[in-house]
Amino acid sequence: MSEPNDPEKKPFLYVVVCACGIAGDVGKLITAAQGQHWDVGVIATPQALGFLDTEAIEAQTGYPLRSAWRTPGEARPLPPADAIAVAPATFNTVNKWAAGISDTLALGILCEAYGMGIPTAVLPYLNSAQAAHPAYHRSLDCLREMGVLIGSYEPHRPKAGGGADRFRWEEAVELLTPKLSA
Repeated sequence: MSEPNDPEKKPFLYVVVCACGIAGDVGKLITAAQGQHWDVGVIATPQALGFLDTEAIEAQTGYPLRSAWRTPGEARPLPPADAIAVAPATFNTVNKWAAGISDTLALGILCEAYGMGIPTAVLPYLNSAQAAHPAYHRSLDCLREMGVLIGSYEPHRPKAGGGADRFRWEEAVELLTPKLSA
């Protein structure tokens, strides 16, 4: 077993996935992270489960996909996170996280990460009508104040089929890698 300061130990990335049309492509982020020598575990919001191929994710990561709290005494299925990527992040998750709402495992992990000093990046994926809501801008400002790194995706037009072709999954790894090297 690796010691915490073992140079052979790979950093562990939690990928928090939210419910939206591109969530099923999360394997692209897993591949990008693994290509940079990260180990990866995936935590899905309960609604995201319907968008994901659990077996494929578990085969790719080697870890169980998490969505629910574990019971007292149950072993931790994932190692502690060295960093967290929230991708894709929905309007709902961004706003709840910034407000400190911890009503799912995914949000609980995100709310706790701040106090634990875990580097976190978020790649929001939403439409321009949602992004126009004042709560969203306040939430992004709050997350920035918390040190969360925000991806560059520009919201797509509503009812236009989304912007999956412009979503840069690998941006999460690009944002977080310098934080782990520091």
